[in-house]
This record gives sequence, structure tokens and C-alpha cells, in this order.
Amino acid sequence: MKYWRTPLDAGQVHIPRGAVRINAERCKGCGICIAFCPKQVLERSDTFNAKGYYPPAVKAGGWCVNCHFCEVLCPDFAIHSTEIAPPAARGTRP
Repeated sequence: MKYWRTPLDAGQVHIPRGAVRINAERCKGCGICIAFCPKQVLERSDTFNAKGYYPPAVKAGGWCVNCHFCEVLCPDFAIHSTEIAPPAARGTRP
């Protein structure tokens, strides 16, 4: 994001990253997660599941900010996201 000035805490802000996991066999293909994803991470899959529905597929996994909005909206509990830990900076110890 481009700011008109650099925020004072720009060096301290950590943008969370997430990995989206979809249980395709549980999904009924309603498309709510696709429509309301703030970063447009999901798209409709070309293959269908055992029930005959088209579940979502991850199209841009690197864009996920781990907001968990897809989890909240899914009526079938077929999707969840997990946080990806940021890589440790070189020369630092935990």
C-alpha cells in the first residue's frame, strides 16, 4: 500500500500471512467465501466433489492475510486458514 507519508511505526508493523485449507468433500459450493474474501484469494474450482458441487480453490495463496473471514462465513465449516510464521531475520536469535 502506498502512503502519502511513511507511518511512524512502519518498521514495527507485521502483515500476517495465512494458508487457506479447503475440505472439498464437505463444501456445497455456495461461493460465499469467494465473494467476500477481501484479498480475492479464492476462485471456483473446475472440478467437482463427490456431491457434485464446485468447491473453491486457492488461486493466490500469497495474498492471504489470515483474516479468518472465510471461516466465519462458511456455513459448512469446510474452510480454515492457518498462520504462516514469518521467516526469522538473519543474525537474530529467538
